[in-house]
This record gives sequence, structure tokens and C-alpha cells, in this order.
Amino acid sequence: MVSAIITCAGSGERAGFGFNKLLKDIGGITPFEKTVCAFADSGVIDEIIVVCTKQDEEIFRKKCLDRSINAVFVTGSTTRGKSVKNGLEAVSGDIVLIHDGARPFVSRRIICDCVKTATKFGSAITAVPLTDTIGEVKEENGEKVLVSSSRDGKYAVQTPQGFKTELIRKAFSLASDDEVFTDESGVFAKYIGKCHIARGENANKKLTYAEDFSIGGNGRLFVGTGFDLHLLVENRKLILGGVEIPHDKGLLGHSDADVLTHAIMDALLSSASLGDIGRYFPDTDDKYKGISSILLLQNVLDLLNKSGYKPINVSAVIQAQKPKLSKYVDTIRSSLAKNLGLEDSAVGITCTTLEGIGIVGREEGIAVQAYCLTKKED
Repeated sequence: MVSAIITCAGSGERAGFGFNKLLKDIGGITPFEKTVCAFADSGVIDEIIVVCTKQDEEIFRKKCLDRSINAVFVTGSTTRGKSVKNGLEAVSGDIVLIHDGARPFVSRRIICDCVKTATKFGSAITAVPLTDTIGEVKEENGEKVLVSSSRDGKYAVQTPQGFKTELIRKAFSLASDDEVFTDESGVFAKYIGKCHIARGENANKKLTYAEDFSIGGNGRLFVGTGFDLHLLVENRKLILGGVEIPHDKGLLGHSDADVLTHAIMDALLSSASLGDIGRYFPDTDDKYKGISSILLLQNVLDLLNKSGYKPINVSAVIQAQKPKLSKYVDTIRSSLAKNLGLEDSAVGITCTTLEGIGIVGREEGIAVQAYCLTKKED
């Protein structure tokens, strides 16, 4: 079992909003929601623990409930270390990932790699090699002077940081209350042993100052959602994300009925308030009969581009009783990423059955719920 602690107890004073920066609305979504959804949708996290202040707990709870995410809530403390220690008391998993709530752009790839590394070595510290040279500065005679500079072998440490739960608990139990650590790697390295590095991403940045909330310059972020359902019938190919899936049935539709790509297209259009795919590709127009939905996706991206939007990431859950899709997920993600102009890590795909319930459960159809984040340049 794998648990995730999301730290949300900070005041965010440096952002200057006058309230918890994780509750700042960015194009219809808060950093907290994006962060918690990244872990909930990763498919490798069994338990989410949110550490926050008492005054913020009610609104954090509501945002989790609104997105059907079950989370355990723990009251934070005056320091990060004490807050994490409180969170560790509620952990049920053998492996625990500890993550800053202010890093909402964490990818599924990072989360999965962190879990794998922590399971194998007992620790997993997400980090990226530095591209800037780091200088050591000292004060001499009232003046600041550079005494050394280098970037060789230096990494920028990020979160999540993953550990075997028993080991990180032991580390915190050995640390005194007056010791200050900026993150969990420090206390682990001092009291347990060497920390193993898990590959991070430059996009996994921490939101600290007000300007950080305008990602990539003068841009605004918008969230979109889309849903689609198609019936399964004989004598049709089953296409999902532009990939043909072996099955004795395919999806019924005017085009190739790629239900996954359709839901993603609707999410993209929704983020830009551009309507839905029925508006642009009606099933009464023979021009679109049997057409590849990947071609239609390119038309949608052109529409977004003309309105000043570009996709940042997409996430979708495929609801299918059969066929079992887990072995095709990576191929589907790569296909969609290529056609969206994104890295594979910016496309999240999960699959679920409906336990025999409804149209999907009776193997009569496949449904997809999709979300996306887009950026509009000002």
C-alpha cells in the first residue's frame, strides 16, 4: 500500500494574497485541486493525507469531495517538519510520498518513478540537475563577495520525496524538536542513510511568489472537461487515442468513434469556451464519415491556437468492462502526446471497470471522462 502526504499548512506569505496560496483560483482550478488530482489519478496511490490548518480544512475537504477524492485530513503545525511528522502518524502504507501542495504540475511519471525508487531503495528524492551555476557568497567587511561557484554534481531538489514508512518515521523520531530541516531528505540523510535520486522535471516547479501563478510569463490557465460514450458493436474497429485495440467489437459512430479522443477534444474546447465537437464536426456531414478522430483533434488544436490557447496537459479515465486496457495505456499516451504536441508525462490515462453496472458494466459501451489544462497568452 502506498500513501501520499500533501503538505498544505503553510501561510503563503511570500505570495501576498492574504490567504492560503493553494486556494488561489487559476483559470477555474486551484493549485490544491490540481495537486491532489495528480495523485488521485496516478493509479499508484492508495491513500491521500492532507496536512493543513484547522481554518483551511473545511474548504480543502469540500474541494476533495467535489472531485470525488477520499482524503484523510491532519492538522498541521508551525513548521514543515512538525506538520510532516503529524501526517506520518496517519499513514497506513508501507511506502509514503511527501509532496508540497504548492507543486501542482507534478506528473504521473514522477509519482510512479518515486514510488518505484522508494520501494527498491527505501528513499526517493525527486531532483533535476542544475543548469544555473550556484555561487557561495560570504560577507567580508560589510560587502558580499563570491567565494566559489559551480554546478557540477549539483541538483535542485523537488518533491515528492518517497520513503519506506518505517524508515522516515524512525528518522523523525531521532530528530530533536529544535532541529530545522527544509525537507525530508535532510532528516533522512542525517539519521538513516544516503538518499537515492528519482528523476524530476523542470515543469515540476513550486509556486512561491505571486508572479509564479502566471505560468510561462503573461499567461492565464484554464481547465476544461469533456465526456463521451459510444456503444460497442460488431464489425467495427476499436480505436482509442488513435491506437487500434484488438477486440471482437468496436465503437459505433459517424467517425472512427474514438471515444477517448472525442472526450479530450471536448475538454480542450471547453477550456477555451469554444463549444463542443458536435458544433464543428456534425454527424450529419458526410465529410466526417469514417474520419480518423486524430485528424479532427488537429482541427481542434488549430481552433485553440487561433484563440490564443495551447494545451499544457490532459488527463482522462477510460471506463470499459472489456477489453482490459492496462497493457495498451503507454502506447495510447504516446500517441496522444505526439498529436497534442506534449511530452508523454503531460498525458495521464487511467482505466476502470464499472463492476458490471450500467451500459459500461454490461459491456455495451465505453465511456471516457477527460480533463485538460490550457494556457491563454495575454
